[in-house]
Amino acid sequence: MTVDRDQVLRTAAALLSRKSTATMDEVARAAGIGRATLHRHFAGRDALVRALENHGIEQFEAALDAARLDEGPAPEALRRLIAEVEPAAGLLAFLVTENQLFEGDQMNEGWARLDARVSALFRRGQEQGDFRIDLTPAWLTEALYGLIGTCAWAVQVGRVAANDFQYMIVELLLGGARRGVEK
Repeated sequence: MTVDRDQVLRTAAALLSRKSTATMDEVARAAGIGRATLHRHFAGRDALVRALENHGIEQFEAALDAARLDEGPAPEALRRLIAEVEPAAGLLAFLVTENQLFEGDQMNEGWARLDARVSALFRRGQEQGDFRIDLTPAWLTEALYGLIGTCAWAVQVGRVAANDFQYMIVELLLGGARRGVEK
């Protein structure tokens, strides 16, 4: 039986996005393969998580490309980015909570590339007067990641309607939680 590695990764991403503590046995069952077959492709959970990391970075880079961040006003580019990243939001939520990915000297340089591209969008928006200048592009980037992950989780557990994913992230990030001037 030939195993489609990409399909196994997609299945593992879907499972771990819902249940981050899933075992290798559970991943194998979800993928419809035996544990031994899974271990032939991924030596253990760490290897699987590293493969998911690369998969997630590829998906996020594809979303960044599709969002055309350099085109048009920065707020519109941000809206496009959130729309493009939505299908991978659960995987990204899982990855940003995997501490092993961010420890030591072995951090994947893909994260730095992603951060640089998103930060450049926020910096451009600040320079054009669209975004607040009292918040650093690095902080806005982290806030975006946090909102994507939190909203993905809220959708998965039914606390938020899936149709509201993009709207809620954009509105909170661009408008902040602050009310308008009261009269």
